[in-house]
Amino acid sequence: MITVDLHPIFRNNRDIELTLRQTILKAVHTGEDVVQFIPGKGSGQLKQRVLTFLAQKHIKKLYHAVEALPGNSGRVIVRMTPSSGARSAAPVDDEEDHDWGM
Repeated sequence: MITVDLHPIFRNNRDIELTLRQTILKAVHTGEDVVQFIPGKGSGQLKQRVLTFLAQKHIKKLYHAVEALPGNSGRVIVRMTPSSGARSAAPVDDEEDHDWGM
């Protein structure tokens, strides 16, 4: 699991977007199953920014579920799509799995 605390950068819009993007892409490339963003329990604005980022079409393709408890729980869990990660890119030896009729 990758966990990112957004508290240190909550006032810098550019850094928030960059951190969210880099974290999701890191999870895809390393094959991580879960990403946890911690926006905190403040006013809920940072949590909403995370959810808005995750709702973008090109980002949405990279995960299969987002868990954000009702209210302001202080964290957002992203369950990555298994096929989007590096683990799924391993070559498969088809000769062992198939009867080629020989």
